[in-house]
Amino acid sequence: MVGAIIGRQGSTIRQITQQTRARVDVHRKDNVGSLEKAITIYGNPENCTNACKKILEVMQQEANNTNKGEISLKILAHNNLIGRIIGKGGNTIKRIMQETDTKITVSSINDINSFNLERIITAKGTIENMSRAEGQISSKLRQSYENDLQAMAPQTMMFPGLHPMAMMATAGIGYGSRGLYSGQAPYPGMYPAGGSSQSAGGPGGAGGADAQETTFLYIPNNAVGAIIGTKGSHIRNIIRFSGASVKIAPVDETKPQEAQNERRVTIVGSPEAQWKAQYLIFEKMREEGFVAGSDDVRLTVEMMVPSQQVGRIIGKGGQNVRELQRVTGSVIKLPEQGATPVEDETTVHIIGPFFSVQSAQRRIRAMVLQSAVPPQGRQRPPRPQKEPSQSEGTSSEPQQ
Repeated sequence: MVGAIIGRQGSTIRQITQQTRARVDVHRKDNVGSLEKAITIYGNPENCTNACKKILEVMQQEANNTNKGEISLKILAHNNLIGRIIGKGGNTIKRIMQETDTKITVSSINDINSFNLERIITAKGTIENMSRAEGQISSKLRQSYENDLQAMAPQTMMFPGLHPMAMMATAGIGYGSRGLYSGQAPYPGMYPAGGSSQSAGGPGGAGGADAQETTFLYIPNNAVGAIIGTKGSHIRNIIRFSGASVKIAPVDETKPQEAQNERRVTIVGSPEAQWKAQYLIFEKMREEGFVAGSDDVRLTVEMMVPSQQVGRIIGKGGQNVRELQRVTGSVIKLPEQGATPVEDETTVHIIGPFFSVQSAQRRIRAMVLQSAVPPQGRQRPPRPQKEPSQSEGTSSEPQQ
């Protein structure tokens, strides 16, 4: 159907765009070899519905020409929103089916994984009725999404310098995996171009491209295979989706094997890339069952801070580090206060579940950035000229 929707030299898709004033993107290069392609439609709700209807009309015409029979409409929706489309005891979906005279089904939860959190809602009926069903489903999805965004707002305070969408994107409340991973917004204007959490650049912003962070994550030896995946497929996905560089250290031949129960993973990338890469590793560990029952995966993350700032992070009599542990729920280990630093940078060990270690990393980075002493050492983000917002829990990017 893709060829028919695009039309000769793009004529059909251009016509749809002009008539409906909605932007239509056909992801024909994604999922090479798969039987289906996704189409993303951007615009106000009414224009999107009109564009969707026109696409269905083209598909129906093509199906008639090739004797393919009836066509159906498939909508991708994030797993977290599906419950509200179905409704209590199936009430919502039944009501939509009755009002639009369509048959609507939802794909199984078994089809989702940490790389694709979307379920497929399939509607069958006449084009007119499928279009009405799409309007109601999209409206319900949008409303549920906006409610979630408001509910998430307080949590964004925990992660200074991170865009709220980046938070939601990887907190399992993210919307539209296609939108999240390829830097395209599920709705226009919701996610800044380029997908960097600090894409403001300019004199006041920490230019996203320069703000590279290096962290080290320790994973159990027996989890290395799962993280790498068959012929390196899983780790390649993590790198592609997060935009971070991810390297697993080889086994140290000089040490006895029983002494090496962990391997070090080096992650280099922007704050947002760090967030995504670490999230995907934690998720994979959880999926592979490296934890008992409903416990969260607890891993050790190491980050480097300028040695002259260690005292500041520890605080008077250790009060800052105690407060950090209380607020974030992670264990934070620093060298003893008063110990003479051997190098320019000191390692901070943070142990805990994903959200706890993320919160601790962000807070420590904010303390380092706030300080009057310019950070030194390798791959340190350049210090913004005046950026109080980093510590106040807001990102330095333009508000939409």
